Amino acid sequence: MANRSHFKFSTHALEQMFIREISAEEIMEVIYDPDAIYKEENEHLIYQKVLTRNGADFLYRVFVNPDKIPNLIKTAYRTSKINKYL
Repeated sequence: MANRSHFKFSTHALEQMFIREISAEEIMEVIYDPDAIYKEENEHLIYQKVLTRNGADFLYRVFVNPDKIPNLIKTAYRTSKINKYL
């Protein structure tokens, strides 16, 4: 299981989380217990998980650079278009 101390939020990620109203707790839930992890061509990782918020299901996607120590959370978003990414 991932340890929170092994991750750092980029400035961009924090800005996007604020704009998109995504909490750090939601991000860490996706990273700790993902439904799937995909590797991008540049070897960066996309953690995905469906979470229920306000009675609706959303797919959360968290983009991480594992080459950085601690791993750098680059950005994150949620979408209701779950099937587009599964």
